[in-house]
This record gives sequence, C-alpha cells and structure tokens, in this order.
Amino acid sequence: QVHLVESGGGLVQPGGSLKLSCAASGSVHNINAMGWYRQLQAPGDQRELVAAITSSGFTNIIPSVKGRFSISRDFANNTVYLQMNMVKPEDTAVYYCWCSSSEKPNEFWGQGTQVTVSS
Repeated sequence: QVHLVESGGGLVQPGGSLKLSCAASGSVHNINAMGWYRQLQAPGDQRELVAAITSSGFTNIIPSVKGRFSISRDFANNTVYLQMNMVKPEDTAVYYCWCSSSEKPNEFWGQGTQVTVSS
C-alpha cells in the first residue's frame, strides 16, 4: 500500500501563487507516475487530471493550466509538488494527489486539499 498526504492548500488571491506538496509513504518502491487531479466546485464536476510526472521525469500538464502550473518530483523524498502561479478563480477545487503503482489496486489517492482562489 501507498499512503499519500497532501499539504499546502488554502485561500489565495487571483494572480497569486500556491505550492502543493504530496508525500508518499509505504510501498514507495512500487510507484510509477505521480500527479495531481482536481475536482471543481460545480455539481456533477468530475475529477480531472491537472498534471502528472513519470518515474523518468516526463511531465503532462493540461492546457488550461500550462504556463501557470508546474509539477516536480523529489525522488529521494518520495514527494511530488504542484507549483501554482497566476491562479484564477476557476482553479478553485479540491486537489488530490495520485500515484500509479505496480502494486494492486495499481493507483492510490490522497485525501485532497482545498484550494480557493478568491479576493
């Protein structure tokens, strides 16, 4: 099992910055990719991928945040980060840390951290 714990969420003004962290523990040697999903606030909104980074360091970032958000990974400390710059109100969501693993059930989730962008 992999246990993921997020930190760094909170209230930020539009145009501001926030950095999310996610520390993994447990069977970290089985982790492949790590990343961040978010669930927006509107009823019925599904969880969407924001950014992911593979064990080789390749990154995937969705178009709506590209150029504003970046993802990085500290392999030595089993931590993944999401740097959020120039945030917008539509970035308000619960952000979930995620990882894929060779250990069943093959993916694990953190409990989520709220990010609110508001003046």
